[in-house]
Amino acid sequence: MDEAFLDLEEVDVELDEALLEAVDDKAFADHRDNRDAAIRDLLDEWLKEQD
Repeated sequence: MDEAFLDLEEVDVELDEALLEAVDDKAFADHRDNRDAAIRDLLDEWLKEQD
């Protein structure tokens, strides 16, 4: 997917060990071990809770 047309900001996030394990658990269970997809999913859930 060509994302060059998107004007997005980049952010760095530090995860503690417990949260990283939770991300890995979700990645394994819901996203065929794809950590990036799990992080996007969790971020989407968090953003929806903030509304």
